[in-house]
Amino acid sequence: MPLLEGYFFGFDTCQLFLPTMFNNTLPSMGPPPFRFVPKPNGSSGPAYSIVFKLLATVIVAALSAAFLQNWSAGRVAGGAAGGGWFLGGVLLLLYTWVNILRSTTRIDEQGLHQSWMWNKHMELRELAFGKLIRVRGLEWLIAPRLYVRTLMGKFAVFYATSPEMIAEFERLVKELKAFREMR
Repeated sequence: MPLLEGYFFGFDTCQLFLPTMFNNTLPSMGPPPFRFVPKPNGSSGPAYSIVFKLLATVIVAALSAAFLQNWSAGRVAGGAAGGGWFLGGVLLLLYTWVNILRSTTRIDEQGLHQSWMWNKHMELRELAFGKLIRVRGLEWLIAPRLYVRTLMGKFAVFYATSPEMIAEFERLVKELKAFREMR
């Protein structure tokens, strides 16, 4: 009877049976993971063009100056409480502007990364679809972007302005399309 008690209630006996009970010998049921080999040490570059950053800087400076001018003259709608809402809007605008200036995009063995208000990351092995979106002739202002989607439907957009990163994006899209068409 001690053996039976150990089987039903003892920790030691369960430890012996659980690893064999949950031994996963089935092959993977989904499509194979995408394999992309980026350049050694990866590629990295700014997410937004210098012209776009300058335009954002001019817009933020003008809106901030207009707010300060109206606030100092007492013309902010809603008195002190309304001024708080406007100040909150200006602070959000400044936060977005700082992130535009600092944002970089990187591709390496772990995947695609972009620093932003929140860091974006997409693993290369999970990619199912990719498309490089460009506005030809306006790439100096509107950054080319890589739209990617995983097998589970998660999607992300990564911006890049350096020719090296755009070339890597083009190679990634070409290899991903060829890889998924073979299946």
